[in-house]
Amino acid sequence: MQTTEMNQTEREEILLRPANGWPALILSSIAYLASFGLLIAAALLMEAEVYSAGIPLLIVSLLYMCFGWIWFLGLKVIRPGEALVLTLFGKYIGSVKTEGFYFVNPFCQAVNPAAETGTAAAGRDAMSAAGLRPAVNAPGMTGTTVSRKISLKAITHDNPKQKINDEMGNPIEVGIIVIWRVLDTAKAVFNVDNYKLFLSTQADSVLRDVVRCYPYDAPGTDDLSLRGSSAVIAEQLKEELQNRVAFAGLEIMEARITHLAYAPEIAAAMLQRQQATAIIEARQKIVDGAVGMVEMALEKIDKGQLCQLDDERKAQMVSNLLVVLCGNRDAQPIVNTGTLY
Repeated sequence: MQTTEMNQTEREEILLRPANGWPALILSSIAYLASFGLLIAAALLMEAEVYSAGIPLLIVSLLYMCFGWIWFLGLKVIRPGEALVLTLFGKYIGSVKTEGFYFVNPFCQAVNPAAETGTAAAGRDAMSAAGLRPAVNAPGMTGTTVSRKISLKAITHDNPKQKINDEMGNPIEVGIIVIWRVLDTAKAVFNVDNYKLFLSTQADSVLRDVVRCYPYDAPGTDDLSLRGSSAVIAEQLKEELQNRVAFAGLEIMEARITHLAYAPEIAAAMLQRQQATAIIEARQKIVDGAVGMVEMALEKIDKGQLCQLDDERKAQMVSNLLVVLCGNRDAQPIVNTGTLY
């Protein structure tokens, strides 16, 4: 039931191909110049006391000079990688996604609820934190200067680090970076309140859900882990996030973990455990190598018939060689000048 209701509220994107803006610009400019000419003609007729023709010309010229600028509101410039979502008296009429200079209904309004989310809002927050007041006419600082166009380019979203418990319950700090773009402008504008904040919230949620399913590290095993299986984790993050933001008309191009570390409160303990694990693995390799060297030494002594050793002497030789090969310090040789027995 919930899925059906959600699908009913989705908006289908309508692509518009408005008229070329150059003819409208030229005609509007000519009309404005003509209104000035009519004003001058009306003044001359009024001076000649020809009121029957001068008064209508004066009214027409003044009215056009007061309201003729409205036509210039319909001129829109679309750069590469930009789109414009247009509504007319609250009704969605379409999106312009092709670059160029166009003329649309001057009463159409561009809609972008996430226009102030990003650099403009970040700039205001930074200046407020520094105790500064932004200039009134600073670009991107007021609602009148914020561009209502939607960027279709690839955008990088860097989520702040979060403290999450992994599969083993260890608190870790994780940061994620998401590369995304707007695919459907109608869904991005009308299906969610603010598609940028929606993406950020869903990225936090997906990161928590995925991290909780894997341990931080799995040394000595083939199990998946956050540190050892970064490619698999990144692909899962991308798929999970894409499923959640498809309703908003967004496409996830890449999602990767950029920061992964134990939380400060357990970092020292985890470092000791990693060091102990590394020491044990190193000792195992040393013992395996030492046993192989002892076997090779005994085999060469027997094959070369250097001396005959009974089982007790072989055991003593094996013990001595293992102590020398596995010890942390250099062996101190003792020269025996007496008899073997």
